[in-house]
Amino acid sequence: MLYGLWVRTERHWWNGDRTERGRRDVFIRTDGESWEVEARAGGGAGRSKIYPCPGLRSAEILAGAWMDGQTRWRDVAP
Repeated sequence: MLYGLWVRTERHWWNGDRTERGRRDVFIRTDGESWEVEARAGGGAGRSKIYPCPGLRSAEILAGAWMDGQTRWRDVAP
C-alpha cells in the first residue's frame, strides 16, 4: 500500500455493472515512486486486494489481467 504524502489515481476502470453485488473496479495508483493495482468487488464498501508493482508498465499488465481482456470495462476519468 502506498504511504507517500500524496497518492494519485493514474487509471480507473469499472465493469459497467451498477449493482452493488456485481460491480468491479480496477485502479492504478502511484505516489510518484511506487505503483499499485487495486482490484475491488462490490463498490466502495466492497472487498479489495492491493498489489504493489515495480512500475507503470507492470501495473498496466496486472490491471489488464484483472479485466480478463473483456471489452465491457469502461475507463473512468481519475
